[in-house]
Amino acid sequence: METIELNGATLEQWGPKELYDAMQRGDVAVIDVRTPQEFAFEHIKGALLAPLSTFEARMLPAQQGKKLVFHCGSGVRSRRVAEACVQAGFERVAHLEGGFGAWKQAGLPYVAIDPASGGQHIVGGQQQ
Repeated sequence: METIELNGATLEQWGPKELYDAMQRGDVAVIDVRTPQEFAFEHIKGALLAPLSTFEARMLPAQQGKKLVFHCGSGVRSRRVAEACVQAGFERVAHLEGGFGAWKQAGLPYVAIDPASGGQHIVGGQQQ
């Protein structure tokens, strides 16, 4: 994990495996800031959708002990959102470095649309 100092606050940059492990422990809330279309096509199972285009930090639920970890396709949008959350006073904030692309490259499981059936299925990793 790398950290970035922002006006006295810390923003964490997590790798895919680090995020996956935290998800398995139930330590994080994963928030996908991609478009609804990107999310519908494929997403990390359990991630919540909060598109950058309509994102407002004040609309997020209280953290209730969980770290908020944002992700997008490449890490650019999620870092902007994470920085905005830190500036809004959220204390436990991180983003997935490399975004969903890094998650897929790491071979971790995600939900995708099956083009043949139109249904969802798990791709990569252990099917859970």
